Amino acid sequence: MARQDEEVRDVVVVGGGPAGLSAGLMLARARRRVTVVDAAEPRNAAAEGVHALLALDGVSPADLLKRGRKEVTGYGGEVSASEVSSVAAAPEGFAVRMRDGRELRARRLLIATGLTDELPDIPGLRERWGRAVVHCPYCHGWEVRDRLIGVLATGPMSVHQALLFRQWTSDLRYLPNGTEPSAEEQLKLAALGIPVVTGRVTRLEGGGERAVGVRLDDGRVVEVDVVAAATRMVARAGAFAGIGIVPAEHPMGSLIAADPAGRTAVPGVWVAGNATDLSAQVSAASAEGARVAAQINADLVSEDTDRAVARLEQAGAAR
Repeated sequence: MARQDEEVRDVVVVGGGPAGLSAGLMLARARRRVTVVDAAEPRNAAAEGVHALLALDGVSPADLLKRGRKEVTGYGGEVSASEVSSVAAAPEGFAVRMRDGRELRARRLLIATGLTDELPDIPGLRERWGRAVVHCPYCHGWEVRDRLIGVLATGPMSVHQALLFRQWTSDLRYLPNGTEPSAEEQLKLAALGIPVVTGRVTRLEGGGERAVGVRLDDGRVVEVDVVAAATRMVARAGAFAGIGIVPAEHPMGSLIAADPAGRTAVPGVWVAGNATDLSAQVSAASAEGARVAAQINADLVSEDTDRAVARLEQAGAAR
């Protein structure tokens, strides 16, 4: 067992992505003792760049995080390259245990672990993820504009996804993958000139990272430039089961529920980013991290003030 760090942090932020680092920056600037624990498993690692991020459009995910860590530590915050294994209640608030044996104590906990994309179990899809297989039109639409896009049905929002991608290209195919669009959905697809290619998809093949052959169960191959496929998005929450954090089911996956300020149902535990907002892009997750961090700091200020008042009253009573 590695030596435990006995100093109590004001806040431990679990997750070193845009939400967690933005929160760490805000708290460090507020002169809080804050540690961001970063397992270095970013959701967007496969992407070539981060888009629609003001003043940093196109920055690589790795470079964005590198810059963020430097900013947090520049204000006295700590970034710990480790993975949280479990969290338990402690007299000060929480004991955050990591796989390397360390244990951090914290008055408040911010969950910014993001989510895991569960991809359809189709051979050849994962290998092209983030390149020739994309999911978000706002993240990737400009980069695949005017190309032939095949939208693969993976859930109840797939037709909506096709209608969105139609904004970026007039050359689009809808692949229902064995499902049947409703009459209303078929009407919408037809109205926008989106043909429906029937048949179940058995695999993606050929063409390297860019051009894709979508093979169907009847032997046909539909050639497209890009496949758009929505994922099941699952909040990374396993480490927090010991303090009562249980993900809530959502039509698109699962998330950690919170009130508008970012508070979870567990006192002292907050959440920001994709762990609670499945559709948040990098810009939104970063903004949410900063906003929730300000809420946490205000909560700590209130607690610190109450303690100071109590000490003052006790001192007066002792005279």
